[in-house]
Amino acid sequence: MLRLFDTALGYVTDLEPSQAGKFSMYVCGPTVSGEPHLGHGRFTVVWDVLRRYLTWRGLDVRFVSNVTDIEDKIIARAQAEGTPPEEVASRYEGIWWQTMSRLGVLAPDESPHATGWVPDMVGLIGRLVESGHAYLAGDGVYFAAESVDDYGLLARQPLDTLRAGARVEASESGSKRSPVDFVLWKLAKPGEPSWPSPWGHGRPGWHTECVVMSLGLLGEDFDLHTGGLDLSFPHHENERAQAKADGKRFARHWAHNGMIVDEGGEKMSKSVGNTLSLLDLLDAYDPRAFRLQVLQAHYRSPMAVGAGTLESAAGAVERLDVFAREYADARSAAPDPNALAKFRGFMDDDLDTPKAVAAGFDLVKQARSTRGDEAEAVAAAVFEIFEKALGLALLSEAKVVPESVLRLAAERDEARSRRDWSAADAIRDQLKAQGWTVEDGPSGTTVR
Repeated sequence: MLRLFDTALGYVTDLEPSQAGKFSMYVCGPTVSGEPHLGHGRFTVVWDVLRRYLTWRGLDVRFVSNVTDIEDKIIARAQAEGTPPEEVASRYEGIWWQTMSRLGVLAPDESPHATGWVPDMVGLIGRLVESGHAYLAGDGVYFAAESVDDYGLLARQPLDTLRAGARVEASESGSKRSPVDFVLWKLAKPGEPSWPSPWGHGRPGWHTECVVMSLGLLGEDFDLHTGGLDLSFPHHENERAQAKADGKRFARHWAHNGMIVDEGGEKMSKSVGNTLSLLDLLDAYDPRAFRLQVLQAHYRSPMAVGAGTLESAAGAVERLDVFAREYADARSAAPDPNALAKFRGFMDDDLDTPKAVAAGFDLVKQARSTRGDEAEAVAAAVFEIFEKALGLALLSEAKVVPESVLRLAAERDEARSRRDWSAADAIRDQLKAQGWTVEDGPSGTTVR
């Protein structure tokens, strides 16, 4: 049985489904106000791997991930561009799904859009107002967080600490009763998109969307709610509080993946200026390299990303492709059951993909050191692990290097032979910009 760290409990626990043979999971999806970033890339790959693994283990997985298509950032971008908010949302949603496809992430079984669930959100807010868990203020409707006895569970902090940390925000808004309260319904300003409600035209707050969509599609007591660690508080905590206040059984388990850091270990952020573009990264490197790097980091740990880490992962992917070409016929063979059992042991232990991947690379070595049926069975296990369980496609046919690239490599060798290092470096940079890894060896420049 798979064991996973439950954020609500604070320890690793059995992830036992509510229904035998089935598994329901909800992953907080994108706010489509801009291009996806590295953090988006990581969380989508992490939970795609869990989904694939559970399916590979024989469970019928229902995977739901939402799209927030109305939100302050979308409105702000639309106003800055002079375009309708729905056009902004549609454009960036298209980019989102294209990017997820490049990363090998499976499409959700359901991808509910916030704008399609506004009447349900109005219904929930109305019930919370009626029960005294929410109240009308000057600029909208707010949830009374302190009305829920265990508010702060996912933050692993007492209410007093959360209240103190939110004091500045409360004084700036001037409309909340408590600094930990949060908006459920925002009254619309002139020119903003809005929907009717008993409290005036407006739009739902972000924290209300996933409550109604997850319960509406997966039902009460669904198995797992996930997302990035930055969503655990306040977003997921505020979801949980609303469901509890409404008398609903919400997610049975909560799990969150760690953040992206640079190669120096510092968290990536725009304010620091150390961010990397996910789209640029996928243009410069084989997208499978990023997926493999995600797999080589434990999902709860910080993950360093930079040129060095990506080039290392790209090299590892290339070595797997070489193996796939050598043992292509083994795909149809029966995999070694002992090898798969060892792999499952690592995966079931809090989704320990680093050890699981290392075990897969050990099998590559083992297949090459044996012969006959044993080598074929071990090689089959490699394909089973990387392709079916982890979703990392291996290429059994070598990529053809275009003539234009080969000419540049030859020109670089000529520059190096006459010790024109600046010209050689310029060609290397040109090749890297086109997405090629450049290596020097006894025979000259090699590109892959």
